[in-house]
Amino acid sequence: MASSSSSQLPSSVYNPRRHVGVHAERVSDVASTEFPGHYPGEDHSWSLARFKESLKVSVKRLSQRSIEFDLVGVDASIANAFRRILIAEVPTIAIEDVFVWNNTSVIHDEVLAQRLGLIPLNVDPALFEFRLPGDIPYDRNTLVFQLEVECSRGKKGEIINEYVTSGDLKWVPQGEQESVFGDMIPAATNKDIVIAKLRPGQIIHMELHAIKGVGKEHAKWNPVATATYRLHPLILLNPSKPVPPHLAQKFASCFSPGVIKVSSDGQVSVDERHLRKETMSREVLRHKEFEGCVELKRIRDWFIFSIESEGPYAPEALFPEAIKVMRGKIASIRSAAEALLADSQDLAGGAGAVASAPDADGDVEMGS
Repeated sequence: MASSSSSQLPSSVYNPRRHVGVHAERVSDVASTEFPGHYPGEDHSWSLARFKESLKVSVKRLSQRSIEFDLVGVDASIANAFRRILIAEVPTIAIEDVFVWNNTSVIHDEVLAQRLGLIPLNVDPALFEFRLPGDIPYDRNTLVFQLEVECSRGKKGEIINEYVTSGDLKWVPQGEQESVFGDMIPAATNKDIVIAKLRPGQIIHMELHAIKGVGKEHAKWNPVATATYRLHPLILLNPSKPVPPHLAQKFASCFSPGVIKVSSDGQVSVDERHLRKETMSREVLRHKEFEGCVELKRIRDWFIFSIESEGPYAPEALFPEAIKVMRGKIASIRSAAEALLADSQDLAGGAGAVASAPDADGDVEMGS
């Protein structure tokens, strides 16, 4: 099968080895080989130059709170590792300790504490250290906020401070924090999050301590609202069985708008500029008249990432942060491997290899 269109995709995407088949009731070729990217009788030894040539990262959409980019040339295990790191291991700052001095609202203290912990803060985690259990809070590991709101009636009977929102959090500088933050006052990223609703005479007075953490400990430390990926879709038309011209519009309506072009004489083609919009609904496979006219595929090493930031990070900074975490993990594994190698050589009477200290990027050179 071949695609009839003005090509916007590289010719390599039509390599069957890169395809995952999408059928009416199943998918096929979900795993390339026992070892991804390796085939019997062929030399697929690791080559940095070849990896650099195949690896591509391209930003397709960027807004104030979200980003969509393509990651091409890696295995699904690597793409999924980045997704999981984005959700669970990129650190942020969130409220952990809540000291309730007074709460006469109808919301219980525990529920209020849960709501407060989930409020995203605009604080750069790089400015803080992790506070481990038993550590003493100080200005490098703890951020202090005050929440004090009292509801009352005005002279004309109007209700004052009916809603307690995230904008009511007041930062209380500790130690050198005021000089460190400067004009960037710690606060909620969204000041309109409703925390509680009060009636006249009710009051909420609390002290809040925020610390550095990661999402795998609690979801309140997640730096993202969502971090997902999907495989790039591919539609292959069969030139030996073209779509009948009188059914061209019906065929086009089986796909996302703009994906299939219909010419004035009823000929159909794939608009590869809009191919990424295809949802792979498989609607076309429900119609007997289109059987054999088209094949639906996904490109197994072309990942379309969609990330929404919900914290201090700009959307474009989240993926580099995930890469830093990944590099740190790899450096730890290499250091452990060096230590095991040195121990085994010591037991065998050898000199042993000495692991070098991580460099600025977190890399560790293997011993000779």
